[in-house]
Amino acid sequence: MEVKNLKHLRENLKSLIENIDKNINALYEIATKDEKTGLYNYKFFQEILNIEFEKAKRGENLSLAIFDVDNFKQINTKFGHIKADKFLIKIAKIIESCVRKSDIVARFGGEEFIVLLPNTTSIKAKKVAERIRKSVEEKLKSFHITISAGLTEYKKRDSETSFKKRADKALYKAKETKNKIIVL
Repeated sequence: MEVKNLKHLRENLKSLIENIDKNINALYEIATKDEKTGLYNYKFFQEILNIEFEKAKRGENLSLAIFDVDNFKQINTKFGHIKADKFLIKIAKIIESCVRKSDIVARFGGEEFIVLLPNTTSIKAKKVAERIRKSVEEKLKSFHITISAGLTEYKKRDSETSFKKRADKALYKAKETKNKIIVL
């Protein structure tokens, strides 16, 4: 009788541990992921940026790209919000497919995406950004959807704020002509 009880207790304990693991994984997803695109959310991105920024201060290369969907308001008007959201999801998947597992891709807000490229110079990062740009243009060609990007590399004396502002400034320059990558 005691052996049966012990076996039953072990099974219950195993089941409880599995449920705890599932709940921890679910909470991790809620805390770190953007619910629309499945990419990391900006809060989690910022935590990773803090870590990678410290490494850059010690001499490791670090690049940052900010992507924005060109003419997204017109896309929303033409296709509606539900279809436009599907385009955002598709673009998120395209970006993820063009980067390494060590790169961090997050939804920056609205129709903007941000990509942190550790151990990457701006020359290499531009190739990645260009691959993303071309892939979006090609895969969404029939809908005339393109993206632009601003890109920068960590420079001595950068703060996280100046680093992000430079990428943002480059993005605004790229948006002037659309479907372009600008490096500052």
